[in-house]
Amino acid sequence: MKTVRWLAINIVCLLGLALSQTLYADNLVDFKFAKEINAFRQWDSKNSVPKQATLFVGSSSIRYWPTASAFPNIAVINRGFGGSVTAEVLQVYEHVIGKYAPARVVIYVGDNDIAAGVSVTDTIAQLKRLINRIKGDFPHAEVIYLPIKPSLSRWSLWPLMQQVNQSIQTYASGTDNLVYVDTATPLLDPNGQPKQSVFRQDGLHLNDKGYAIWNTLLAPYLH
Repeated sequence: MKTVRWLAINIVCLLGLALSQTLYADNLVDFKFAKEINAFRQWDSKNSVPKQATLFVGSSSIRYWPTASAFPNIAVINRGFGGSVTAEVLQVYEHVIGKYAPARVVIYVGDNDIAAGVSVTDTIAQLKRLINRIKGDFPHAEVIYLPIKPSLSRWSLWPLMQQVNQSIQTYASGTDNLVYVDTATPLLDPNGQPKQSVFRQDGLHLNDKGYAIWNTLLAPYLH
């Protein structure tokens, strides 16, 4: 009788675990970038994830960046997805940040927030929330913030983006293990306009020349 009861309890527990996992997956179905997040989950389930890696996270500027080939001498995890805003990175935080044990986290997000009409104040608040969550979970990890870049297609929004950048730069100057690396200014020409040669045809995303600039600027911080 005890054996039967023990088996019944274990079956119920296993069913409960399966149900919770199903619900967890179903909750992601409604997420705009569920396909990309599920691809990360599938990859992680089949491969060993390096510990103490440099984790790149954020929007499509991270996703398009060939970080593994750009920085071949360090362990890299790239979890950039879609045209994400900061709130969406926070929404799937455990999938793209929390599950790893990074030595440092490189963030590029906020660009799409401003483009979507999120206010400067709210964008800054969301970025600080993301940064502080990472620092709380990984107190010994270095967080590297890459500012919102100037671009041809979003040039009219540059004054707002600069306000965000300046606020986070000031915040970083007074925060341990938070580094602001200026990858924005070098994308401007001598007249203070975006360099056309560093962007793809869409005028928004960087091409190989643009990423080469980012690689050079970031490399000294990845050791």
